[in-house]
Amino acid sequence: MRTVIALLIAVSAFSLALGITQPLMRLEHLVFFSRTPSLVEMVGQLWSGGDRLLGAIVALFSIMFPAGKLLAAQALVAGGDHNPQMRQRMHRLLAIVSKWSMMDVLIVAIVIVAAKTSGFADAFTQPGLWFYVISVAAAAVATHIVKD
Repeated sequence: MRTVIALLIAVSAFSLALGITQPLMRLEHLVFFSRTPSLVEMVGQLWSGGDRLLGAIVALFSIMFPAGKLLAAQALVAGGDHNPQMRQRMHRLLAIVSKWSMMDVLIVAIVIVAAKTSGFADAFTQPGLWFYVISVAAAAVATHIVKD
């Protein structure tokens, strides 16, 4: 079972790296303008545009929490039963970050729907979103197995 969990964590980590660096969506404004921002670019634009609190919140919930979830799951798998205190701490950390694991995908979906329905732009999903969803799904399965 540890091999399956380790494989799921590896797939999730690889997909997370691609999911945050590849374009999440393509926004087409009017006929001539098109943008394909990645999650990292969105956080950077929020930060540099003066919305530092929002940028920090998006970075925390969309980048740091998923990475923390993967690290906690990996620590549980790699740590075995040698250190019960560390195992207990990792289970608590995993429980905390797991509660928020799908919120970021929901936020991106809401942004896409809002852009499409507002008439502001046409929005189309890009590979970054699909890698991000794969990362979240693989991490969810891995952490569910680890918790049991």
